[in-house]
Amino acid sequence: MRRFADREGRISAKPSDSNGSCRPSEIVEDRRKARVGTVSGLALLTGATALVSVSGSHHSVFATLLMGLLATVMAHALLVEIQRQARRRAQIAWHRTDTVNTVLLGTWALIAAATAWAPAASVPLRVLGSLLAVGYTGACAYFVLERRRAVAATLPAAPEPLPDSEPESAPVVDSTPSV
Repeated sequence: MRRFADREGRISAKPSDSNGSCRPSEIVEDRRKARVGTVSGLALLTGATALVSVSGSHHSVFATLLMGLLATVMAHALLVEIQRQARRRAQIAWHRTDTVNTVLLGTWALIAAATAWAPAASVPLRVLGSLLAVGYTGACAYFVLERRRAVAATLPAAPEPLPDSEPESAPVVDSTPSV
């Protein structure tokens, strides 16, 4: 049987939350490591699924809607993974993996924009390329913004300035008093 410790250190058979939830409490540290493959892989899978849903004329309406729904769910998974990667506390500074994630999302946005401007592409592919370019650009900007917020929140606060040795109301030497 699995044992859990509550905030006071008591051991019980229930999770830390009183309502029976298995989610970790705010006491548990986030030990998430930086990963590159998950963000980039989800971004590519989302785009590829959307591409499959609009390309080809041999799909039924049901198959097209199902693939579109799958692409939407994968876009949500991409957003959640971007939030997890950006808000991780294991690294309190901008690291190489953050740069790689940003560059890859930007690269996918450029490739999607190039697809949108390709003269040989059909109208549905051009529209999808435009939507993917906007989505990847937004995801890249969101990752950078959230990661910078997370890094700024974990930096130690600037020390307060030391008080002056003289009080402000002390008279200045060699000055004439005012009347």
